[in-house]
Amino acid sequence: MLDPPAIKRIITAAFHYFNIRSDAELTIEVNPGSVTLEDFDSYRRCGVNRLNIGVQSFNNRNLNFLGRIHSSKEALASIDWARRAGFANIGLDLIYGLPEQEPSHWLSDLDQAVRINPEHLSCYILTSETGTPLDHQVRSGRLSMPPGDRLKELFELTVEYLATHGYHHYEVSNFARPADDHSGPWVSRHNSKYWTHAPYIGLGPSAHTFSSRQRSWNHKSVAKYVDSIQADVLPVAGSEVLTPEQIVMEAIYLGFRTADGIDLLKFSNRFGIDFLTTYHKLIEDFQTEGLLHASKTRCALTNRGMVLLDSITEAFTSLEIS
Repeated sequence: MLDPPAIKRIITAAFHYFNIRSDAELTIEVNPGSVTLEDFDSYRRCGVNRLNIGVQSFNNRNLNFLGRIHSSKEALASIDWARRAGFANIGLDLIYGLPEQEPSHWLSDLDQAVRINPEHLSCYILTSETGTPLDHQVRSGRLSMPPGDRLKELFELTVEYLATHGYHHYEVSNFARPADDHSGPWVSRHNSKYWTHAPYIGLGPSAHTFSSRQRSWNHKSVAKYVDSIQADVLPVAGSEVLTPEQIVMEAIYLGFRTADGIDLLKFSNRFGIDFLTTYHKLIEDFQTEGLLHASKTRCALTNRGMVLLDSITEAFTSLEIS
């Protein structure tokens, strides 16, 4: 929603105040219906080299249900404009698991996305957040979210379909196409850092910052954020220092989100815990069920296991470690 001159000021300031690599990935999120070809041209001149476009669906009925302001036609036009502006690294966001969504309907969205050939796809399951209009409709019985079996079917369909079209499934919801120069898939750098506990700085309302064991978050309210800045006060709404136990729990959860899984040597060096020995019974049980695979160096969830990510992680993190 910021105009290109504002984007340019932010990027210029970032390069002025921080030591940023010359080949840094600079991503901007845009929504169809609120950008023009001229905007994309301006973003490129500002130094933006990656786009994430919130398409959500190529089905107008789905877009209306989700409350999006754009149509399928506008989504396709925005992607075309991005290419014409010279962007060679484009990611699309899609949402599935809508009420009464049939596999064939979701497959139609995936097929359209693959024909566009973006470098990256993020496919998220629709969730009913507490207090939202969708949550009220579900609680009142006016809408029914898909059952677990249907979500499992849609997830496995997503992984299989995108794999057959050359997309690397590197994280539960994220898929990347191989680069044309065979240098590896177009994995999102900013996505990837979250799964490895890398430090990051968040600027702006609601932004989070993480370093070592401390996490903080800024005011959600734009007014409060601006007031703090004008008063020369950091706009931090709250913070927490994670305990060693919480760090271990997060490392397991974040590791299981990725296709590579948990690097057992790094885990041992970082926490002093022999993963295979400590969790041998759980690993054995989940392997037998086809939900997990383990070697001497890595432990990762299968596609079937990723569907049950939360419950599997809970089993690991609730185990008492002596």
